[in-house]
Amino acid sequence: MTAQHPMSELSLTRHQGLCTGRFRAMASPCEIILDHDDFASAAAQTDAAAGEALRIEQKFSRYRDDNIIHRINNAGGMPVTVDEETARLIDFSVMLHELSGGLFDITSGVLRRAWKFDGSDKVPDAATVNALLPLTGWHHVQWQNPVITLPAGMEIDLGGIGKEYAVDRVFTLLAGMTDAAMLVNFGGDLRARGPRRDGSNWQIGIETPDQADTAAETLSLVSGALATSGDARRFLQKDGVRYSHILNPKTGWPVQNGPRSATLLAADCVQAGMLATLALLAGPDAEDFLREQDDIRYWLIW
Repeated sequence: MTAQHPMSELSLTRHQGLCTGRFRAMASPCEIILDHDDFASAAAQTDAAAGEALRIEQKFSRYRDDNIIHRINNAGGMPVTVDEETARLIDFSVMLHELSGGLFDITSGVLRRAWKFDGSDKVPDAATVNALLPLTGWHHVQWQNPVITLPAGMEIDLGGIGKEYAVDRVFTLLAGMTDAAMLVNFGGDLRARGPRRDGSNWQIGIETPDQADTAAETLSLVSGALATSGDARRFLQKDGVRYSHILNPKTGWPVQNGPRSATLLAADCVQAGMLATLALLAGPDAEDFLREQDDIRYWLIW
């Protein structure tokens, strides 16, 4: 059975005891798989999931001109008081900034003015990159929860944690609506609850860079979250050198000699995504960094 939903690009199918809802949010295909065959309930649950994902996208997208991120970035050096949810995400970003020694920095989004990771060979010149460096650096920002003050011309971008945050929020929302086993998958960042009714686990493929839909390894997952960070789709290549989209905010240039991708298994998606990103920021020291973490499994592809 298949049904179309009035929300843009939202569909629901039922097959072999699973109900699967699909929609798009945060520039990613999103999928909700529910281990029950109650089509009406699945429709309500998928609708709620899509609504929450789109709410988060609308609230925190840097591409909109009607949300809190736009208000902060266009305050012209004036203080902005933020709501509790935004404050929590900023506090979390500050923690990541400290944990990474300043390599995770939500002010580094301005560097995208120079870097367009579209698979081409258009590497910016040093002067273009250097001109943006004065606009990066969390140490320039005044943050006293719940008030943030950015110097004029600087921006913040919460995209580095937004999709993983949305996965966890949707997972928690659905957990309050159904006791069924389920899988929330937003563009490969996912969180699962099991086991399934037939006693089986969720089968998750870890994608091979440059080989879409080809699994480097298949993981049998009962419960937990998986997130991947890598350069399979966002990179530049010139003169035999591949430039990852993972930028060092201190230099303005891509991190070199790191893994092509890092996939982390953790209790929740925010934690998994955080560690995957920090591993890539560590470059050649990615594995050393991950070995220092407790209670995680990881897969690095070089």
